[in-house]
Amino acid sequence: MPAVLAATALLLTAGCSSGGGGDGSAGGADNKGAESTTANASPSDQSAEQAPPAKGSVKVLRTVATGLNTPWGIAPLPDDSSLLVADRDEGTITKVDAKTGKKTGLGKVSGVSHAGEGGLLGIALSPDYASDHMIYAYFTSGSDNRIVRMLYDTKKPAGEQLGAPDTIFKGIPMGYIHNGGRIAFGPDKMLYAGTGESGQQGLAQNKKSLGGKILRMTPEGEPAPGNPFPGSPVYTYGHRNVQGLAWDDKQRLFASEFGQDTWDELNAIKPGADYGWPNAEGKSSDSKYQNPIAQWHTDDASPSGIAYAEGSIWMAGLKGQRLWRIPLKGTEASAEPQAFLTGKYGRLRTVVSAGGDKLWLATSNTDGRGDPKSGDDRILELEVK
Repeated sequence: MPAVLAATALLLTAGCSSGGGGDGSAGGADNKGAESTTANASPSDQSAEQAPPAKGSVKVLRTVATGLNTPWGIAPLPDDSSLLVADRDEGTITKVDAKTGKKTGLGKVSGVSHAGEGGLLGIALSPDYASDHMIYAYFTSGSDNRIVRMLYDTKKPAGEQLGAPDTIFKGIPMGYIHNGGRIAFGPDKMLYAGTGESGQQGLAQNKKSLGGKILRMTPEGEPAPGNPFPGSPVYTYGHRNVQGLAWDDKQRLFASEFGQDTWDELNAIKPGADYGWPNAEGKSSDSKYQNPIAQWHTDDASPSGIAYAEGSIWMAGLKGQRLWRIPLKGTEASAEPQAFLTGKYGRLRTVVSAGGDKLWLATSNTDGRGDPKSGDDRILELEVK
């Protein structure tokens, strides 16, 4: 049975704050404003871990595809030769041949209602995709944000390859802003979802609400075994708007989060922990809140997707229009964050591991806040160190 959790939200009609409150407006290209912090000091056994070099590099190998419209979620297919890309506004999923750039429409996800930052957001492949061919999607409906799964049938004609959505989880608060939306299956084969507080700040601290949380559930949408709050899908709380999830090579989870006017965050995730919003934004002197491992002025980041590669977290910035590298030692930043591609490709939405030292990077210049003159939306292949 699908997990049906009742949670209601008001549809907000106001935009985000000027300081990068949600997806951030198009903005400056300034490398200043990043800070790392070791306030989340890890256990002593992490001291033996080797950190990557303090300085890294990014090389754009090629443009994989152009002419995309509001790309949001990306799911690489297991053969490593194709990517599934979610169109936020149109609610469609497109297959992109990673070698030729050819685009093939799979179909439209029924039930998607786009407004503001809402629409078809994160997508992920089932951990048993080889046998079940299921695609999971997080989207905004007319009443909530929800997670569905759909059969991907390659034998059907283009445009008709998506099966009817099966809702496995619903009731996540929705709004014109702060819908969260990133989903990913973890190394434990559980489904994780980053949610936003839909502009209603009080939801983030309410453990009975699904807004302003990281959720952890089974592939069927039930609260995952071992969750910190029995019978609840809530994994962590006190978040404002989580749009990035990634695990390192030791299976530790990290998440990016939009700040309001002062600090965006990269957090190391601890089950059951409180990340402070709305009582804390960025580093706090109150020990009951988990401090970020790195923080940025909102003009320099407004972070969405993140990925792990070569010992670092790589974070896509929307308003900041740059790709940030955060080298790690355990669950701490081992050196100051470093910016790449500043202003070169406009707003950056999603970054995904392509294996080894390669990444896929998607832009977001057609999302209503970007400047399409910066270039149409595209996917790039990067080599990183």
